[in-house]
Amino acid sequence: MTSTDIIILGGGAAGASTAFHLANTGNKVALVEKNSGFPLRSCGGGMAASVQQLYPFPLKAAVEEVIKRVEFSWCLSDKIIAELPGDSPFWITRREKLDELLITNAIEQGTEFFDSFEVQAVNKNNSQWQVTSTDGRQIEGKCLVIADGSNSPWAERFNLGPRKLHYASTTSVRLNGRGLLNSNTSRFEFGLVHHGFAWAFPLKNSVNVGVGTFIGNQFPDNKKILNQLLPSLGFDQNDGIRKDSQLRVWNGHSTLHGEGILVVGDAASLCDPFLAEGLRPSLISGCEAAKCIHHWLQGNTSDLSNYTLSMKEKWGDSMAWGRRISQVFYRFPKMGYKLGIKRPTAPQRIAQILSGEMGYGNIAQRVIKRLLLQR
Repeated sequence: MTSTDIIILGGGAAGASTAFHLANTGNKVALVEKNSGFPLRSCGGGMAASVQQLYPFPLKAAVEEVIKRVEFSWCLSDKIIAELPGDSPFWITRREKLDELLITNAIEQGTEFFDSFEVQAVNKNNSQWQVTSTDGRQIEGKCLVIADGSNSPWAERFNLGPRKLHYASTTSVRLNGRGLLNSNTSRFEFGLVHHGFAWAFPLKNSVNVGVGTFIGNQFPDNKKILNQLLPSLGFDQNDGIRKDSQLRVWNGHSTLHGEGILVVGDAASLCDPFLAEGLRPSLISGCEAAKCIHHWLQGNTSDLSNYTLSMKEKWGDSMAWGRRISQVFYRFPKMGYKLGIKRPTAPQRIAQILSGEMGYGNIAQRVIKRLLLQR
C-alpha cells in the first residue's frame, strides 16, 4: 500500500496540472494513469496563450503553432478572417507533448507517477481514500481528485458535476503534412455540420481536424462531411487517423467538490459548449483545485467548497452565457453565421474569446437578442 496526501486519477492535462501545483507547494502527490506512455488523444490541442501565467515553467516546448489569424467559412465559402490580438495569441499544442511536459514537471517537484494503472475500485474508509488497480496495487490518501476525462465513471458515482450530462459528439482526424492551411492560421467551418462545426488546427508537420455537433447525442454523418472538408484543406478525403468520442460539455452550475474529493477538467464537464475549448478549463481547474486542496490540508479552510465557487467565477459564469449562445446559434446556424460571424466586429470578438481576453458574458445578451429577433 502506497500512502500519500492526494491521489489524482488521470494523467491528462487537468490531472497533471493539479499534480504539479500541489507538489510545487510541498504536498505529497500520487498521480495514476491507465495508459503507458503518452498516446494520441482526441483533442485539437488549442488553448489560449494566457494560460502561461498559471505556470512558473514555459509551455512553449509543447506549442507547435502560434495562431495569429482565424478563418471562418460557411459551407466552404463566404469566408471571414479575424486577426487575433498580438499580445494574446491562440496556441496549438500537440497533446502528447503537453501531457508529457506537465507530468515531467510534476515528477520533478516530487509527484509519484504510476502509469499502466487501471482503476478498479475507489473507496473511502473513515477519512482515507483508497484506490485499487486491476493488478492489485493500492494507494491511500487524504484527498482524491477525479481527472480521468469525459468517460469518467467516478464523478457521477460521487455526485459531482452536473446532474444531467450533456455531450458533444466529435470526430478527430490527425493528418500528415500541412495541406493548404496557411501558417499561423486556424480554420472554423460552419454549415457542413448539422448543429455544430468543423475546425482545422495546424501542427509542425501535420494538421488536427475535428468535427463536432453540440445539440443531440448522435454522431453526424462525418464521412460525408470529411469527404468535402478534407479536399478543401488539400488532403485526400480518406486521409488521416480518425477517432470518435463523446465530450462532456458545460451544462449548468454544479457542485464540483465533496468531503475530501473534487473533480477537474473534462470529468467535471467544463468544456466550452459553443467552441469546444477544453484545454483552458482543464488547466485552470487544475490550478484552482490545487490551491483549495493545499489550504484545506494546511487547516486554513474547513472544506473544499472554495473550489466550486472559484470555478463558477473564473469559468462557469462565462460558460452559462456560452451555453445560451450555443443553443440559439446551432439551432439556426445560417442565421447565426450571418449575424454572429459576418458582422464587422464579430470575428474579432470570437478571437478575443479564444485568446482568453474576454468571456461570453461580454457579448452574449446582444448576440442572443439579435439571433432571436431575426429568426
